[in-house]
Amino acid sequence: MTNEEYIEKHSSDDVRKLALSHIPDEVDALWCMQQIEGRQIAKKKLPLWAQTKGLWFPPKLAMEQCSSEPTAQYKRAIAERLLSNKDQRTMLVDLTGGFGVDFFFLASLFERAVYVEKQSDLYRVATHNFPLLGLDNAEGNCADCIGNTLSGLHNISLAYLDPARRDEAKRKMVALEDCSPNVVEMQDRLLDKASLVMVKLSPMLDISMALRKLDSVIEVHVVSLRGECKELLFVLSKNKSTPNIYCVNLKTTDPDVVCPIRDIYNQQTNLCDEIGDYLYEPNASVLKAGVQDKVAHNYNLLKLHSDSHLYTCNERRDNYPGRSFKVVDSCSFGKHDLRSILSDTKQANITVRNFPSTADDLHKKLKLKDGGDIYLFATTMANGRHVLIKCTKAHENS
Repeated sequence: MTNEEYIEKHSSDDVRKLALSHIPDEVDALWCMQQIEGRQIAKKKLPLWAQTKGLWFPPKLAMEQCSSEPTAQYKRAIAERLLSNKDQRTMLVDLTGGFGVDFFFLASLFERAVYVEKQSDLYRVATHNFPLLGLDNAEGNCADCIGNTLSGLHNISLAYLDPARRDEAKRKMVALEDCSPNVVEMQDRLLDKASLVMVKLSPMLDISMALRKLDSVIEVHVVSLRGECKELLFVLSKNKSTPNIYCVNLKTTDPDVVCPIRDIYNQQTNLCDEIGDYLYEPNASVLKAGVQDKVAHNYNLLKLHSDSHLYTCNERRDNYPGRSFKVVDSCSFGKHDLRSILSDTKQANITVRNFPSTADDLHKKLKLKDGGDIYLFATTMANGRHVLIKCTKAHENS
């Protein structure tokens, strides 16, 4: 049996159980397990890769760290918008190529595309895959020194970097200067070489701190996928301007939020005295960017508490960037009030905002199963009163 036959036969099997089973001597067990596991991850994260025969997959950590297809396609859209004239798209250089997902989606925009990766195993996998994926303009460079690579390149249209966020002991690093390569140190040289620089950073990074350390930022993108914040993108340009911040929630109907960064600071929203007929919860990108009060102001919403980040009004607001709910009832946390509001409720989705208990604690206390069509918000009002808000999902024209 060949490696390919073994991988195909066991493509849907549990890798952990498979590793403990009998494996034919002629099969490279470690390689096959890596390929089976990689393809299983790709089915959800990288459908194009999963559907393409003959591709190689890297170890699990590299699969987990690489971009998904939707987030990679979003980066392509940014580059296409900012370099709208095809004459501007002469060369892409991806200085931290990795598995090559972002490189693949960006490369087809450019006449010349240079993929750089210092890990030889990753380099071998990615460059094997590019022709099979139909990418015919990729140039590979397995290099450890980014500085030397840059020295030999000129007139770069876009330089892309996804700095490693783990140290040699595999510990996660969040501070910008601790990532490798250190973009803070090399930003001037990058802008000397490239018209645009795009940097992918951890969603845990403090945006305002990064803006103080990175010069020439023209755009910041907070990218979520189906409600989970996945990455921050900083775009730097030789043509410095007041940066805009973009909040996107891919694979949802949430509208994008775009505003100048200078407009989001010191934005205040009026607090409510009572809960209205509708409740609004900002999506993860809006919250990460810190523009929730700016959005609330635009939608004419009142805030429950300065630290709650929940908003209300008496009218339905369509196209809100987050979740919208119809308020059924609300009460304090007295036993009688809770018994009354939950008398017909056996199951609910519980969210905690600015409240001294966890959602798990409340599920146990209220003896409710998780899930269903009822949504409970435990939060604090502006006057300090703890409340439980019972809701259902709001629908268009409700």
